[in-house]
Amino acid sequence: MKTPYLMENEDEIRRLEMKTDASVVAEYALRAGLKNGMRVADVFCGAGAATAVLSALVGEEGFAAGFDASGGRIAHATERYGNERTRFYVADAKEPFEGQQGSFDFVWVRFALEYFRKESFDIVRNIATLLNEGGILCLIDLDHNCLNHWEMNPRLEAALVSAMSQLEEKENFDPWAGRKLYSHLYRLGFKDIRAEAGAHHLIYGELGETDRFNWTKKIETISKNACIDIPGYASTDEFLTEFLRFFSDPGRFTYTPVIACSGRKAAAANV
Repeated sequence: MKTPYLMENEDEIRRLEMKTDASVVAEYALRAGLKNGMRVADVFCGAGAATAVLSALVGEEGFAAGFDASGGRIAHATERYGNERTRFYVADAKEPFEGQQGSFDFVWVRFALEYFRKESFDIVRNIATLLNEGGILCLIDLDHNCLNHWEMNPRLEAALVSAMSQLEEKENFDPWAGRKLYSHLYRLGFKDIRAEAGAHHLIYGELGETDRFNWTKKIETISKNACIDIPGYASTDEFLTEFLRFFSDPGRFTYTPVIACSGRKAAAANV
């Protein structure tokens, strides 16, 4: 049985590709230690856009594999990005990896653990089995997710805080996934752990089309897929209309912290 995904919708491939910035992927991967010639795995690869960036970074002597639980997204990734040294596999990261793809020098997990609040540590432990001894695991996720906005009216802010709390309690979503990444690596015995924090969303001035589509699609999809109430509003449409009115105002300020942690798998790692 495949892992349920809160953001599952007919436009998810488009959304994932639109919000993948190749230069940002490359910067994080290179800082974490990705090098030419490595075997790299992208777990929860989605539509495969980041996998293609990682594949380019390891060059002709390297190899990249993408793993995702969605057969549709893997089919898309294979058609668009697949080649003899960039392969894609259907795999649920909550289950043991089958091993036909071999082991890796570098494993990348980005913006995925936020959907698995209860299982995140066990998922990281399972993913770590893909690594060779001394291999690098790079975990990247958001923190205080979707909750940092100024100047939002009290009714809208209260509704958003309530919705995020309900997602955490009822839908296994984790708005605080980023701050837990270091602990996952430390508890698993990884060495040379490195952590950094920055801004993922940093939105001010005129609203760009990518941010408009991304945030609109998130609210629309979660309202359909999640069992939550939005206090103070008669309907999700009313909430979405007011949120987009706020979000489209060039005077608003929105940001979301992103935390990246990487470390090397030790011989005695707890995996």
